[in-house]
Amino acid sequence: MNILKPLAALVLMGGSALAQDQSGHTMGAMPGHMAAMDKMMTSMNEMETTGNADADFLIMMIPHHQSAIDMAEVELEHGSDAETREMARQIIDAQKGEIADMRAMLQRMGVEAPE
Repeated sequence: MNILKPLAALVLMGGSALAQDQSGHTMGAMPGHMAAMDKMMTSMNEMETTGNADADFLIMMIPHHQSAIDMAEVELEHGSDAETREMARQIIDAQKGEIADMRAMLQRMGVEAPE
């Protein structure tokens, strides 16, 4: 039985479960962050695993990294703290580079990368 997808989903959902009780806070950019997480989870749930642990890892990390980019873009749109905004810019640059690296690795393996 291939447990890679369910295991990755549990790991990723664990972090969001810890952050859910924010009842005393205003929503702010939260809908944008949640939309990014929902998009990532949908992408990961729709993926077909290859049976190749290396390829499956890379395939699942691409939407994870894209979600980080999406959330960082929400920060740039709504955030005001200069240090946090700079961190968002750095995350966007780093994650885009890593996605390109992962796509190249998948291509080398002969495996199609997710969109």
